[in-house]
Amino acid sequence: MSVRRVVPDIHSQDMEGSREFYGLLGFEAVMDLGWVLTMASPENPTAQVILMTEDRGAPDTPPDLSVEVDDVDAVYAAVVAGGATVVREPRDEEWGVRRFFVRDPNGKVVNVVSHR
Repeated sequence: MSVRRVVPDIHSQDMEGSREFYGLLGFEAVMDLGWVLTMASPENPTAQVILMTEDRGAPDTPPDLSVEVDDVDAVYAAVVAGGATVVREPRDEEWGVRRFFVRDPNGKVVNVVSHR
């Protein structure tokens, strides 16, 4: 298993203000679905923040952090074997990712994701 990137998921009630703020820090929009916006550093594209008004795939349990891995199903098997609390079972999303949610020991919801 390989981790490709770790990204904070920031819940925003002011997407335009958030876009402008993170733009001041050097981030540029690389994906915008309206309700979720990924901003990345042009010089280091794995340095990212995710801004969201909601998580349309999981509106009742929005994530606090996203971890992109090379094999989401292998990580899911390891998480289950390790006894961690799965919040949302693996599924393919219409925007091209496969993901599941797991709760960390601090109560934070982690979105574990792979691009298809």
